[in-house]
Amino acid sequence: MPDLRVTYAGLNLKNPVLAAAAGVTATVDRMRRAEDAGVAAVCVKSLFENPIPRRGDPSPHMRVISGRRGPLAWGALYSYEQASHLDEEQYADLIGRAKAALSIPVIANIDCSTPEAWGRYARLVEQAGADAIEVKSCPHGEHLMSGDELASAVALVKGLVSVPVIAKLPGQLTSPYRAALDIEAAGADALVMFNRFSGLDIDVETEAPVMHGGFAGHGGPWSIYYRLRWIAQVTPELRIPVCGTGGVGCGEDVAKYVLAGATCVQLATAAILEGYGAFGRIIREFGEWMERKGHANVASARGLAAGRLLAIGDVSRRQTVRAAIDADACTACGLCGRVCIYGGVDVPEPPEKETYSVNELCHGCGLCAEVCPARAIALTELSTWTPAGGRGGQRR
Repeated sequence: MPDLRVTYAGLNLKNPVLAAAAGVTATVDRMRRAEDAGVAAVCVKSLFENPIPRRGDPSPHMRVISGRRGPLAWGALYSYEQASHLDEEQYADLIGRAKAALSIPVIANIDCSTPEAWGRYARLVEQAGADAIEVKSCPHGEHLMSGDELASAVALVKGLVSVPVIAKLPGQLTSPYRAALDIEAAGADALVMFNRFSGLDIDVETEAPVMHGGFAGHGGPWSIYYRLRWIAQVTPELRIPVCGTGGVGCGEDVAKYVLAGATCVQLATAAILEGYGAFGRIIREFGEWMERKGHANVASARGLAAGRLLAIGDVSRRQTVRAAIDADACTACGLCGRVCIYGGVDVPEPPEKETYSVNELCHGCGLCAEVCPARAIALTELSTWTPAGGRGGQRR
């Protein structure tokens, strides 16, 4: 069996899956449920200096947004789950009780706006037994940090505590690459890329924001691609590990983060929507992927895809393929003809009665093969592509 162990910010973890700071880690009982499901560490729900988010969550404060825009189905968890309702002393007590109850690392998560609070909160959670401290900025709160401010907070906290200090970056930065390098230079022991995005949904009937009436966080499977892009770019330049978070719904998503260069991942949305069993399922699926691909350990897969990224000048612009339609499988639905902007699909007359075919105007973009509901279209090497029956690009 593959060895799933990783080292993250000096912490030895049994696998690369952590429970992210959210409602699923707000109490000792919930943290224990996450541990029982197999996670390697828990990030405790955030402690804010701002007292307003401590007042509690509005009701309702979670909304599953899903639907279809043209051919694309999509979904998101839109939520306004606030910070821990505890004050700093109560939060430190929670950390202590979690350490006594759990056998896995407990990572505190603090969000402050003044130097005094950064120092006091960091020392409190360290004294309570936290194995590490995540320094973060809420993505949709009153206090929105820039990368420079987060680097300053990391440097301040790092100078006051002896436990590892981890920076959790907001995704909505002008330059995540520059921010990551600056935060490493400030002394961070690891980076989390990234916090949830801030967004807004509007009810077009009431003409007002949905749910509680303000901005909210949103995440889901769609959000992984932004994170992979920046992790793949920045990890080759860093000496410290990166933890990916956002969009993880299966073991292959963990694999994508590792291939991009991440050491581990955090997740919460999957567990919120599926239950704590999602943690165990995802860990198992990742292990199965490791075994199938022949990776003895996580390090053997880390960064492989990032190392294969091409620079903009190295991407080949040469057309090598054209589409070809399987005449026996084609149902004459006409979708390929509608989506082709190049005029590369010959539309028969009457269009609903005969098989469609591809002509020499096809650019080989691949879209028709992606959207064909009958899976009747494949991309064929130009060297073997020939017109069929004088009409072009059919496969029989």
